[in-house]
This record gives sequence, C-alpha cells and structure tokens, in this order.
Amino acid sequence: MHTARPLHVGSQRPNAVRELVALNRSFLARLLVSTFVATGHAAQGGTQHGKALLDSMCSRCHAVGKIGRSRHPDAPPFRTFGDDKLYDNDFAQRLEDGLSTVHPDMPTFHFSREDAEDAVDYLRSIQAHDRPSKRGSPSSRKTP
Repeated sequence: MHTARPLHVGSQRPNAVRELVALNRSFLARLLVSTFVATGHAAQGGTQHGKALLDSMCSRCHAVGKIGRSRHPDAPPFRTFGDDKLYDNDFAQRLEDGLSTVHPDMPTFHFSREDAEDAVDYLRSIQAHDRPSKRGSPSSRKTP
C-alpha cells in the first residue's frame, strides 16, 4: 500500500518547495520594484527618464546636467538652451522626427513621443536662468 509522505519534515523542506518559495519571493520583489519605478516615473513627470535618455545618448559630447562643461567644443551645455528653444512647440516633434544639426559629427536621434516629452521636461528643469548678483543686476544700478 502506498502512503503519502509529508511535504516537509521538521524544519527542512524539499528543494523543489524551497525553490518555489524563492521564485515567488523574487517575483513579488520584482513586481514591487517595477510598480515603484512606474509610480515614481509618473510622479516625477518623466524628468528622471528624460535625464537617463540624455545621459545615455548625448553625454558623450554635451554637458547634460545643471553643472559641468561639454566634452565637445561645438556642443552647448543643455542647461543653456533657453526657454525660447524648449518652449517652442516643435522641439519635441523635432526629437521624434529625428533631430539633426549642421554639425557633421552629431548623429541623428529619433525619440518616441513619450521619450521626447520626457527629454524636454528634463531639459526645462535644468535651464540656467540669469540671476542677479548680490550687488544687484546691472539694470538696477543707477548711473550718476
């Protein structure tokens, strides 16, 4: 007669059960991390995603952060683009269509709509605006 064996004896579990438990824990951890990342992405308006894109695609030549110099002499730091360029309604579209310039060594990049919007959101967030010095801006000084 065949008798059923318990799945575990004492505190030891068979390897298959341990592996299944570990797999479930791994799946749950990945699910939680991806949910956290998706929520963070949505909450931050995609600026972190935009930064990651520009870091991977453009930092070889451009300074992509709030500080630093561009590595290529003809590549302007992204923080100097200015509001007129970034609030141009066509800039994100140009990123989608394939941004290219007159510089022969700059490759043409094609962005998805979401990537283009995230990149523009990030670029807007790092723009350096002229700030008056502690002594006041030149226009605030009176001339004798």
